Amino acid sequence: MLRQLKKKLPGAIALLLIASATGSGFASAQSADSTQEGIDDYRQMLSDGGNPGDLLVDTGKELWLEKKGPKNVSLQACDLGLGPGVVKGAYAQLPRFFKDADKVMDAETRIMYCMETLQGINPKDITPTVFSKSGDISSDWEAIVAYIASESSGIAMAAPQSHEAEKAAYERGQKIFFHRSGPYDFSCATCHGAADKRIRLQNLPDLLNAKDAQQAYTTWPGYRVSQGVVRTMQWRLQDCFRQQRLPKLKFASQASIDLLTYLAVKAKEGKMAAPGIKR
Repeated sequence: MLRQLKKKLPGAIALLLIASATGSGFASAQSADSTQEGIDDYRQMLSDGGNPGDLLVDTGKELWLEKKGPKNVSLQACDLGLGPGVVKGAYAQLPRFFKDADKVMDAETRIMYCMETLQGINPKDITPTVFSKSGDISSDWEAIVAYIASESSGIAMAAPQSHEAEKAAYERGQKIFFHRSGPYDFSCATCHGAADKRIRLQNLPDLLNAKDAQQAYTTWPGYRVSQGVVRTMQWRLQDCFRQQRLPKLKFASQASIDLLTYLAVKAKEGKMAAPGIKR
C-alpha cells in the first residue's frame, strides 16, 4: 500500500496542522515555547495510532522476506547479533562487534553486509539509493531499517561494551562528538552538549544527559513530518554534518559507526520506540 503513496503528508500541511494545534498561526504565536507546545501536540496526535512511519514497517518486513539479488535469497538468515534470523530485540543491542566481519557495525552497516554476503548485492549498488528525497515515498532501505528497529519496540537499549573493539569505537565516537571543526568551529556538542539549547523553534536534546539521550536515540528511525518520509540514524548523522557545514559524512563509514556507538551507549536503558515522529 505504501509503495502506491506518492506523498504521505506534505510539509506545508503539517505546518498548518501544527499552527492549528496552538490555536493560531505562527505569525500570532506569543512565544517560541507555545509553538513548541503545538509541535508536541501534533506529534502526540500522530503517535496515537496515526504515525505514517508505522505503515512503512509492514513494507520493510515484506522486503526483508523477499528473495533478491544474484543469489535470489531473502534476508531471513541475516545475523543481526542475536543469531541468524533473530530480529526481535536486535536493534536495541547495536552497534556491536561481529566476528564474521571482524568489526563493529551499526544496524545499517550490518544490513548492508547481509545484502552483500547473503544476496550477493554489491554495496556500490545499494548506497546511492538508501535515502529518499524530501517529499518522495520512503526508500526500500528506509523501510527495512524501520522494520528492524520496530522489532525492538519497548526493549531497553543495551549496546554492548564487552569487546575491545566496541570500547575503542565508543572512545573514537566520543572524540568525534566533541571535535570542533568546519567554518563555524562547531562540534556535535555545540548543539547537543548542554541543556536548554534551541535552533529557531526546535529544542535540542542534551545528549550528555541520560534522559535526553534515551529519548533522542530510541525514536530513530523516525517519520520526518516536514519531509514526509522516514529517516534513519545514518541519515540523521549526515544531516548534522551538513548543518555544521562539514564535508559529507560517508554512509556506513567508520566515523559514522563510531559516533553511533557513542550515542547508543549514552542511550543505555532507554526503551526503543521507533519509528518515532520528528519535526
